[in-house]
Amino acid sequence: MATTVDNKLTGAAVQEKLSEKELCPDELLAGQEAAFARDIERLQARRAAFVTVPCPACARGDFLPTLKKFTFQYVTCKNCGTLFMNPRPSMEVMAAYYGDSENYRYWAEHIFPASEAARREKVHRPWLEKVVAYCRRYGVPQGVLLEVGAGFGTFAALATVSGNFDRVLAVEPTPQMAQACRERGVEVIAKRIEDITGEVVEADVAVAFEVVEHLFAPQHFLLQVQRLLKPGGLLVLSCPNGQGFDIAMLGSVSLAIDPEHVNLFNPHSLALLVEGCGFKVLEVSTPGRLDAEFVHTAIKEGKFPVPRDPFLKRVLVEEWDRLGWPFQQFLAAHGLSSHMWLAAVRR
Repeated sequence: MATTVDNKLTGAAVQEKLSEKELCPDELLAGQEAAFARDIERLQARRAAFVTVPCPACARGDFLPTLKKFTFQYVTCKNCGTLFMNPRPSMEVMAAYYGDSENYRYWAEHIFPASEAARREKVHRPWLEKVVAYCRRYGVPQGVLLEVGAGFGTFAALATVSGNFDRVLAVEPTPQMAQACRERGVEVIAKRIEDITGEVVEADVAVAFEVVEHLFAPQHFLLQVQRLLKPGGLLVLSCPNGQGFDIAMLGSVSLAIDPEHVNLFNPHSLALLVEGCGFKVLEVSTPGRLDAEFVHTAIKEGKFPVPRDPFLKRVLVEEWDRLGWPFQQFLAAHGLSSHMWLAAVRR
């Protein structure tokens, strides 16, 4: 199963400590959970329109049933290890879900505004610095930056005012999010990238943060991104790592396992997918900062049992304040975090 892409996994630079509460304030969590629950109910009501698919990374059809959550089945590809929802909502059902999502509307109206300062400084600014560093490391011109799935627009707005790129263009199909981008002075194409046909975009850099895990057909998405990039253009993706620590520990209790995350790639399988879509993978890293906190919180709230393993019990429970963050740094540096980045160039 090993290929050359396995050798591209790199250590992650140590970043500033981050807490989930900074990204989603406690006082807003109940409203978000209620909105998400109503979205899930609507999705469950359309189970008849779910379809069975091959592996989204390697297209093989041999997989192992792995876990269930909210009645949805997740399987693991026996070839590349990708964890994915199967059967999954059809492309039409997914489009309707995101177009009418109460959860996304709640994030746009409440959570993103409340946490924007923390997200900008502790998440999006480091993201921008990382993308610029890729450009300089691999000699990619800092001309047109295309952000696909721009969400609330914080990253695109920051990239715009930074002056690091000549032009910043956002692609965002969700109506509330597209409007939020406009309000931040971001140039927006308000449709899915797969639906961009007439517009001519020749980007030097394309980024998609936390997008590929949501897609019915990530291969089609990447082929369209490849079409909109100049030869030698840089692609940067971030997404969950289905083999990362908190997912491996918590299983269906993990926050990364939800009906919107239909594809949970791993460093090997994501690189395999990207290389099959006309790119050369440069590096893959797992710079996550929240795995250990997710597991610690699940244990503290009684959602997951205290580990029997004495080492994990010590790190995650007994000496959490002293050992939690150093342990997270270890996970990030050794390809073990559930948050993953990939950089590639168009062939």
